[in-house]
Amino acid sequence: MARLIISADGPEKFDVWKNAFAQVAPDLTVCSWYAPETKSEPADYVLVWTPEKDHYPALSGVKAIICTGAGVDHLLRAPEFPHHVPLVRMGGTQTAQLMADYVTWAAISLLRQARTWAIQQADGTWANNCIARTTAETRIAIMGLGHLGSSVATHLARVGFQVSGWKRSASVLPGVQVYAGQDALPDFLKTADILVNLLPSTPQTCGLVTYDFLTNLPKGAGFINVGRGDHVMQPDLIKALDDGVLSGAVLDVVTPEPLPVTSALWAHPKITVTPHVASEASPVMQADYVAQVIKSMERGETPALLCDPQKGY
Repeated sequence: MARLIISADGPEKFDVWKNAFAQVAPDLTVCSWYAPETKSEPADYVLVWTPEKDHYPALSGVKAIICTGAGVDHLLRAPEFPHHVPLVRMGGTQTAQLMADYVTWAAISLLRQARTWAIQQADGTWANNCIARTTAETRIAIMGLGHLGSSVATHLARVGFQVSGWKRSASVLPGVQVYAGQDALPDFLKTADILVNLLPSTPQTCGLVTYDFLTNLPKGAGFINVGRGDHVMQPDLIKALDDGVLSGAVLDVVTPEPLPVTSALWAHPKITVTPHVASEASPVMQADYVAQVIKSMERGETPALLCDPQKGY
């Protein structure tokens, strides 16, 4: 019988995970990484977020490592990470739905300039900044059409936005105009009244969003970052906002995290910061996804969200 060892969120959250798995997979053996009697075996699965450095040697001999996040770049960058062990990214329907809801909220907030309302309320100022523009008149462009990006794009199209997407290789997504490859990127950016970044963190995408990059967008576009904080050169983003290249930004991911209180992002009048909460599913939903991954691997199947270390996602 498969056994799952949980290190994610530390020993203080083990009971939360144990109770979640008891609801969705009562036959699965679940134990804490931090229990003195727990020793990893070749048939084990391990659920992680950010392992301690001294955990990595024990991870090298397990059947698979499952990450509680959709992004696994922090694991792949660790020199000690065992790249020969299958690494599975977090997925599931709730994760995708949460991300779609978050991006919809962020896009409409930018469309209606809701940040202005928040500042006015804090100051006790009554001023009309009515925006007479609808979702049907607004073009949203999504960088990254993987598991999350495709779900977000499809949802936004149903809401009524004009949606385009950009990815490495060509594909078809109903209701979405897909641009593929590096050569298509300039034309793709021209379609963005609001640009959404959902790319993974790789050597090719790190530092991608610079001032010059943002000038390819229509003047006054909005920007939503739900990919990774290291995609964005923060001084360039602030300059683009101050110069009117961008009209506003919503950032759920930043570098570093937590964001220091001294960061200029906090108080900028055109930036909304949220604390990396866009698509964190409930423990029960995550447990159900993990249990399904384990069942599929026990049947000899390959998980849909198996990481390719060469690609970085």
